[in-house]
Amino acid sequence: MLSLFGTDQIHGWATRLHRLQQNPFVVFGAAVGAILFATLIRWAIGGLVQDRIPFTTYYPAIVVATLLGGFWLGMLASMLSAVLAWGLFMHPVLDGAQITSLIAFILVCILLVGAVAALNSAVELLLVEIDSRRKAQIGLGQLASVVETSDDAIITKDLNGIITSWNKGAERVFGYEASEVIGKPVGLLIPPDRPDEEPSILERLRKGQRIEHYETVRLRKDGKFIDISLSVSPLRDAADKIIGASKIARDITERKRALAQQEMLVREMSHRVKNAFTVVNGILAISARYSKPQSLVQDMRDRLAALARAHDLTRPGLLAFEWSNRPTTIHALIEAIFAPYVNAGSLNGLERVCVTGPDLPIQQQSLTGLALLLYELATNAVKCGSLSVPSGNVQIDLSVTNGSFQLEWKERGGPKLTQKPNHEGFGTSLVNRIVVDQFGGEVSYDWELDGLIVRLDVPSERLVGVDDEVVLNSESV
Repeated sequence: MLSLFGTDQIHGWATRLHRLQQNPFVVFGAAVGAILFATLIRWAIGGLVQDRIPFTTYYPAIVVATLLGGFWLGMLASMLSAVLAWGLFMHPVLDGAQITSLIAFILVCILLVGAVAALNSAVELLLVEIDSRRKAQIGLGQLASVVETSDDAIITKDLNGIITSWNKGAERVFGYEASEVIGKPVGLLIPPDRPDEEPSILERLRKGQRIEHYETVRLRKDGKFIDISLSVSPLRDAADKIIGASKIARDITERKRALAQQEMLVREMSHRVKNAFTVVNGILAISARYSKPQSLVQDMRDRLAALARAHDLTRPGLLAFEWSNRPTTIHALIEAIFAPYVNAGSLNGLERVCVTGPDLPIQQQSLTGLALLLYELATNAVKCGSLSVPSGNVQIDLSVTNGSFQLEWKERGGPKLTQKPNHEGFGTSLVNRIVVDQFGGEVSYDWELDGLIVRLDVPSERLVGVDDEVVLNSESV
């Protein structure tokens, strides 16, 4: 029946019937009208059938009464029909055949009323079932829409770890199309160094346990690792048997990176506080070495003011230059970083900081990182490197080759380096993280006897903007 007429059509008929049953005037009016109409038809054909079949025309009326009013109204209609047929179409004194006919009519009416009443109840149950299915379909449709449009990866798998569904969010997070992974083991998303992770999850699922907000690492189609927050829930069938699991994975790579950067900045702040007195001591030594007694105080003020400006360069949001009306270039940045430490005077005719190579404009988003990097190298040179002695100097060579920006930092004339440091300090760690994580480049260190050499190799599009009018000649600070 459902396949013949369709659920919507049956629902419409059942709904209209239910509305009619709620109106007593319609119910009783239809019952009485049907009985009168049956009586009229029997009277109209009386000349043809004489006193035979006195009850036949009343059966449809009894069906209508029962369908609209239920079992008891159907029985009442049956009794009324029997009385009318007996009084109008049968002899007052019944013979054996007529008595048998009347009894048969009553028995048939009881069966008919019972059947129609049962059908009525079935229609009500059908209406409830159709409403339930409609609500369930609407709910499933809404749920499917939420799953499909979610930014989170939502995946289902069976108890063997085979992927059974894959939403658009999963495509964005992991890079695979649904057709590429459905029917394949979920292990293709798990890094090789975590072989025991998925069996452990499946074992907990078989016990009916839920896993909430489990932070782990997964492998994208392009081979990159991403940090995710994973929630896993068991899937059950109608018999409450666990048949699989649903996974919700949220990409937290950027959040983890932000937390790491925040931690790095906090450590860098602590590092700076500890270095403050050392740096000021170095500035005092430089000022005492080159300044005349009468100008010592003013030189100290100038250098401390320059140091404050250099600090401003390494704080996000406070990258203000006196020359902000023109693009910030790498030479200008180096000049601002080294201003507190260098002096116009020099020994052996050598300038303390020499910069060679193109004066490239720096991208705004890279300015803070590059300032932090140069500031760290400069303060280390002042504390224990080539700028800690009068004869020392720093040579900085800049170049751009095949889309790659190179910077070579070479310290000469400082204390001899007899051995490589046996551990990585915070300054070195800070430089590494900026170059590798922020700029996507590489950094190397050569601890030569004559001084430290640091080489940076960074994709130029991540750091500088190449300008046709850039100054390509050497410049000294």
